[in-house]
Amino acid sequence: MKKENKTSFFSKGFLNNPEKRAVLYQVVTLILLALIVNYFIGNMFENVEKRGITTGFAFLGDEAGFGIGQTLIEYNDVSSSYGRVFVVGLLNTLLVSVIAIIFTSIIGLLIGIGRLSSNWLVSKMCMIYVEIFRNIPILLQILFWYSILISILPHPKKSFIYFDSAFLNNRGFIIPKPILESNAIFVFVTFLLACACVFYLIKWSKKRHDETGEEFPIVKVSFAILIISPLFVYFISGQPISAEYPVLKGFNFQGGLTIMPELMALAFALSIYTATYIAEAVRAGIEAVSTGQKEAAKSLGLKDRLILQKVVLPQALRVIIPPVINQYLNLVKNSSLATAIGYPEIVTVFSGTALNQAGQAIEIILMTMAVYLTFSLLISLILNYVNEKTKIKER
Repeated sequence: MKKENKTSFFSKGFLNNPEKRAVLYQVVTLILLALIVNYFIGNMFENVEKRGITTGFAFLGDEAGFGIGQTLIEYNDVSSSYGRVFVVGLLNTLLVSVIAIIFTSIIGLLIGIGRLSSNWLVSKMCMIYVEIFRNIPILLQILFWYSILISILPHPKKSFIYFDSAFLNNRGFIIPKPILESNAIFVFVTFLLACACVFYLIKWSKKRHDETGEEFPIVKVSFAILIISPLFVYFISGQPISAEYPVLKGFNFQGGLTIMPELMALAFALSIYTATYIAEAVRAGIEAVSTGQKEAAKSLGLKDRLILQKVVLPQALRVIIPPVINQYLNLVKNSSLATAIGYPEIVTVFSGTALNQAGQAIEIILMTMAVYLTFSLLISLILNYVNEKTKIKER
């Protein structure tokens, strides 16, 4: 009799409780999922061992033995390891992603505002830009711009010359290379401190504006801080930053810093393609702001530039940022298409050349996937934070 009561109590108190039953189902599902994953992973490693393929990450210490066209850190064609190849590819991916994100943001903002311009020609030109570039696959655009760069740019002896120190030809854009001495660290530290000062100055000026309504010349003061402070430290520390200028010797330039045509084509294609989607997000965000607020701002005598800066964009950001996050993520992932033109980002040199030589497919692919996952999570984290800060707080 007692046993029946316990069973009845258990069934009524647990299985008939929707919340507790839901927890039980989730636990069972997780256990089944873990068992399935464990089975496939065990089966995978068993098959790998049967074929005599070694596993693990010890291969990262082995010598790679191949060259890389562009490296942001020291790299030796003979003695550098696969681990070094991974770092070089990661930095090259980060470089093209940062450059493209900066330019796509600027272009997208301008095109999005231009689409709403009262000037008929500006509005239609921006619309044509969006409709053309967003409807052509990004891979074709990368190949097209790379072909254009290679075909129209002259050979080194007939380079386009800028300021007698920068040269553009089919080998790339060659600019003076900065030479850093030991005291250069003080200049960079000063610049970082200046950035921190500007950040707090912006917060102070916003608070001051909310309390008093007075405008503060934040742009001019910020530029003055960011430029004058590092320059002052640069001169008092003995000018620790100099430059190595490129010189034409034979059929190519010696010295200087070469920006590969592959990098220029990839960054340009990613920028103009992704900017079309950013522009549409900007247009949607601006149109989401009610016309009454714009008219009220205009009735106060504010200029169109101030209305856009002070009234429209702050409210439009809460509509703009969520789709922009997706486009930034797509841009970073689309950078892997660089393998089509030979730009040495992580897929080209690590998941391509290094994989073919080392044969560690599982480890290399997992590491590459982890890189893109990390980049995506960081971008989402930063922009979600900005979105939270710009969200209108309801009272």
